[in-house]
Amino acid sequence: MRIRKYDLDYSKRHFMKQTARGILGAGVFGSVWDAVAQNGTFEKVYPDELLSIEMYTKGKLKPGDVIDVNNVDDVQDLLDPIRITQIKQMGRKLDLVESTKDMTRLSPLDYIQATLSNKGQAQLDAIGNVYTKEGKPWIGGNPFPEPTTGAECFIPITLSWGRHDISFYTIKDYEISQEGDQTHHYEVAWCEYAAVGRTTVDPKPYVPGHEDKLRFQSVFFTYPNDAKGTSFLNIWEYDQTKFPELMGYLPQFKRVRRFPSSQRFEPLIPGTTLYLSDAWTAGDPYLTWGNYKIIARGPFLSGLSGNWSSDHENWEGTTHGGPKGITFWDTKVELIPETIVVEAEPTSYPRAPVGKKRVWFDSRTMLPVAMVTYDRRGEPFKSFDGCYSMYENGDQKVMDGSRPYWSWCNVHAHDVQSNRMTRLEQTRTIGGGYTMRVNDETMFEQYLTEAAIRRLGT
Repeated sequence: MRIRKYDLDYSKRHFMKQTARGILGAGVFGSVWDAVAQNGTFEKVYPDELLSIEMYTKGKLKPGDVIDVNNVDDVQDLLDPIRITQIKQMGRKLDLVESTKDMTRLSPLDYIQATLSNKGQAQLDAIGNVYTKEGKPWIGGNPFPEPTTGAECFIPITLSWGRHDISFYTIKDYEISQEGDQTHHYEVAWCEYAAVGRTTVDPKPYVPGHEDKLRFQSVFFTYPNDAKGTSFLNIWEYDQTKFPELMGYLPQFKRVRRFPSSQRFEPLIPGTTLYLSDAWTAGDPYLTWGNYKIIARGPFLSGLSGNWSSDHENWEGTTHGGPKGITFWDTKVELIPETIVVEAEPTSYPRAPVGKKRVWFDSRTMLPVAMVTYDRRGEPFKSFDGCYSMYENGDQKVMDGSRPYWSWCNVHAHDVQSNRMTRLEQTRTIGGGYTMRVNDETMFEQYLTEAAIRRLGT
């Protein structure tokens, strides 16, 4: 262990100085990505106080403890304001675990390797789209692992939401009222298919004939019966100034409809607080937003490990808090040594109810770990936080090829103005016989064409 000669004030001064210089790459004593290239870990580029909640809080909290109303003030600088309110007023609790120090447990390995292999090859054209130095669409991994602007913080998550080439998430959605009652329950399938920047599935890095596209994405409902068959297809152009083509099949009309771009800020289904625009904190092309600003930088608490519910055969989590004990997921959080907080405004959506969003990015991976949106008056509107994990717990594993699967586990979307909560969890299966799948090329014809969403609805 190093001699403790760097206190928290040293780290704060470092982050402020680097941010002022436009240097946003992760690490205090050196570059996270240089360290990862050497041995996959980044322990040596941070002081111990940023990798240990016990040292950070000077012994007040440690792994195994629970953050609740009695001790949340000890870590209020590590939480967004909405989670503090949830803990103080709604009975939310957070379980503390050790900080993850191995990069290969924070993203899919192919994505990490592509980030290392392709580092330094990304550039922005005159408009702001990402291309290689040869003028081709991006080839995979994080194009800006060491960003210099707020926009460059958003670009990686926009280009690759789930960091797999192809994902098929089977999801259970629970809608909770202000009174703590469950008002709606949906079972949903969500499919993402990368057309460029592919790192795992052949053909890569591009799907021939679709180099002008970024992704195909669909969502369809399998439960309850009055929502069953409702499906939507999003086709994203690679050019991030263009609105995605959005079409949907509504069983009651028995036809496919095209929707305007403003539909991105409306709920897809009754009762939910979620918009398409909210997806992954980056549900719209990044050049349709603007006025990106770095707001803050520093450590944070979020769920990065231990959140896969392996004890349940369908990976279903447990809940607590709120008036009826079902408002929040039981979640494990850890100290992230460094986040970048970025604000952006929906400059191409004059009718959007959202005036701006504020997103916390893990500086090491550039994954979003929290988001708060604000209405047009500047008042807090909705809060989002979720958990990621390697799907591995002892002998229990979910495999992605030859390696354990990495992905998101659960999400909270809290409309703080109506005090309604949307809880999502990734499960093994949902009604209709659909099962989670990853990097399966056959999913394109099954779920990602106009004919497919029509077939799913009949």
